[in-house]
Amino acid sequence: MARPITDRDRTAVRRLHGQGMSRNDIARKINRSPSTVSKIAAALDLSFDRAAEVAAATEVRRADLASRRTALATALQDDAEKLRAQLWEPCTVGAFGGKDNVWSQTQLDKPTFADQRAILAATGTAIDRSLKLAPAEGGEGAEQVRSMLGALGEALTRAADDGDDDGGADGG
Repeated sequence: MARPITDRDRTAVRRLHGQGMSRNDIARKINRSPSTVSKIAAALDLSFDRAAEVAAATEVRRADLASRRTALATALQDDAEKLRAQLWEPCTVGAFGGKDNVWSQTQLDKPTFADQRAILAATGTAIDRSLKLAPAEGGEGAEQVRSMLGALGEALTRAADDGDDDGGADGG
């Protein structure tokens, strides 16, 4: 047979509820079942509804994630700019070769065409991911992004049309 609800139980539920304890915590504290605590709370016109708290916590989490996505998008844009700068920078190309498998390296005025293509692909990926995390707003900003990507493509095409003059390296 179930133990009857006492005034002591009612007083404890009211006090612990006022302290912000959850239904299950109150049940453990007063050695009653959660359903008994719910019955007592309903009779005292108390509620364990935490929808407002959950909604506020969810909104804070959403805002935090949005801020982190924005920071990551900015970092990816920075990476894209660093990668793009490498397209025209002098570089060193090295490889093992010959019958003795000796390391040799060559200084180039710019990366080989194949390397430029890989750099451009990585740049495009970084830009694409940053735009997915923090989409460019419509209008002039979006047009600037399209213009920048078009300029990158044209620059690579010009590099390919310059011939295969890659400083004597065998890369492309």
